[in-house]
Amino acid sequence: MDQKFLSDESLKKPIEEVFELECRIGKGSYGSVFKALHKQRNQHVALKQIPIESDLFEIIKEISIMQQCDSDNIVKYYGSFFKESYLWICMEYCPAGSVSDIMKLLGITLNESQIGVILSGSLKGLEYLHLKKKIHRDIKACNILLDLNGNAKLADFGVAGQLSDSMTKRNTVIGTPYWMAPEIIQEIGYDCSADIWSLGITCIEMYEGKPPYAEIHPMRAIFMIPSKPPPSFRDTNKCSNFMLDFVTLCLMKSPHERPTASELLHHKFIKTCANNSILNDVIQEVIALKRTHEAEEKLDPGSETAEMVSSFSGLKVDNFDTLVEKTQNFETLKSINEPDEEESMSTMVINDGSVKQSIPAFKSQYSPSDPGQYEANMVKNLIYKELKLMEKDQTVVNKLNKEEIKLRLKYLDEQMDEEIKELKLKFQNKRDVILKAIEIKKKNSQIY
Repeated sequence: MDQKFLSDESLKKPIEEVFELECRIGKGSYGSVFKALHKQRNQHVALKQIPIESDLFEIIKEISIMQQCDSDNIVKYYGSFFKESYLWICMEYCPAGSVSDIMKLLGITLNESQIGVILSGSLKGLEYLHLKKKIHRDIKACNILLDLNGNAKLADFGVAGQLSDSMTKRNTVIGTPYWMAPEIIQEIGYDCSADIWSLGITCIEMYEGKPPYAEIHPMRAIFMIPSKPPPSFRDTNKCSNFMLDFVTLCLMKSPHERPTASELLHHKFIKTCANNSILNDVIQEVIALKRTHEAEEKLDPGSETAEMVSSFSGLKVDNFDTLVEKTQNFETLKSINEPDEEESMSTMVINDGSVKQSIPAFKSQYSPSDPGQYEANMVKNLIYKELKLMEKDQTVVNKLNKEEIKLRLKYLDEQMDEEIKELKLKFQNKRDVILKAIEIKKKNSQIY
């Protein structure tokens, strides 16, 4: 299926004539991802459903990055369209799901041979991106998908960045805390080698089930990553020298000492695990489980899929390609939360202070160039996430030390004031609309 399989003719038809929505396969901060059948081609695709009120700039950037890529190891983009109050992005469907999903569904960690095959495909995807001067910036197990043949494909380009010919390094602090390279946290500029660090952390994640520092609060982990020696496996005696050497190279503190994706493809650990058939049993087992879950989702009349299917009709779609073509290069990047991840595992930006959810205005008042604001921005970014966690579990604050609690108290009043201002403005705008409507009615009654 090529990237242009959503023809102009199909874009003019009601959506239910083009796709049959089957079940939901994922959910994130932007919305849900559904498995759907393209009727004419009898082929499954993934449809990402995004509310129009979301940050379309971020979404268009993600589309733009995918649209520019044509690699067997990067999830393909097929097209996008509007329906009612949603934007739908049509992408390649990977039946096995993400590596993270596989580990969770089967309750396993992966062995070295399986990890090597997944890393091989991931490195091919990174090699392609890096040659095009693109940085993924959020490599981790939940952003690596597997198809039926065990091919690893990089997904989720919501935080990817572009290096221009005149820009050898970027400075935006972005990524998921536990996978972040030290130079990203330190704001000393970074390049494609930051993805190599994240891949090394992902290798540990696949082998042990979680990244280093996962049991530590993300705020503390952010300070530990640049200051502590590079992490490694909990028990280095249990893994092979080949895999240990691979991770050691990926996790060199100095970015210049890390190998490139192209060089790592020739590493002995990767060369000895190059057969995708190693993943066959795992893929077949997880697909069988997924089919059971999908059947239950279809049969449940109260499920989100059932509700979505019932409303998935009646309107024609609007071609979105023109808008995407006009916005090919994006430099300002914010944040996106990942599907099925805990709050502490969410992707975030530090130096523009943004976190997806209803963001307080104070988070945008500092520019990345403001001296002395790095720590303050980082704390403010995390306070909002912690408050959300406290709504569900008030014991969260007990996990912080005295100094961390004081820092949160310091900024809490400022956050409250800003949120109150935003709330007042929101209701004032609604009030203005009503007052204007009353005024118009008065004028009309005077005329008649």
